[in-house]
Amino acid sequence: MIDHLDDIDPNDVAAIFYQPKDDVDKLLADFAQDLARQGVHVGGIVQRHLKDANGPHSMLAVDVATGQEISISQPLGSGATSCRLDVHGLAEAAAIVSRALRDKLDLLVISKFAKQEAVGRGLRAELVNAITRGVPLLTAVPRKCLADWRTFTGDVGTLLLCDPLAVEKWWRDISTRLARSRAYSPS
Repeated sequence: MIDHLDDIDPNDVAAIFYQPKDDVDKLLADFAQDLARQGVHVGGIVQRHLKDANGPHSMLAVDVATGQEISISQPLGSGATSCRLDVHGLAEAAAIVSRALRDKLDLLVISKFAKQEAVGRGLRAELVNAITRGVPLLTAVPRKCLADWRTFTGDVGTLLLCDPLAVEKWWRDISTRLARSRAYSPS
């Protein structure tokens, strides 16, 4: 659980709740790309899946600011049942998120809070850092990790449907509030 959530605006943290049938990766990638085209300073990573010709798939972490792709899966062979996640690639993805947090972002996107984050690994530290800094954060949470997400955040934040309109509405509310606070803060 994250400490010191009293000063956090719960609306700044949003998680897209998704089912296995949902293409949450495409939703996040398209949303981040659309915002960047509009001049919004977006940082973080989204995930992309590539199907190999022989069946297994590769996972890539994509830097939303630069488009740099990092492999986050290990080639284990077609019959492998072990975890395919590549910890070295995940460390590179974490470094991208950490660099993005050093910039003055309008929005940080982190592809998922899933099994690795639920057990204290993956991009959990970067999620904590974003939330405690008050950086607006958008992530995705699979149904099977929802209870872990709620425990992790102390049930702070907004759960969104896996729907572009729901995500856009959340962002409109956040960006309107950010614009108001910038208009009233001394430069």
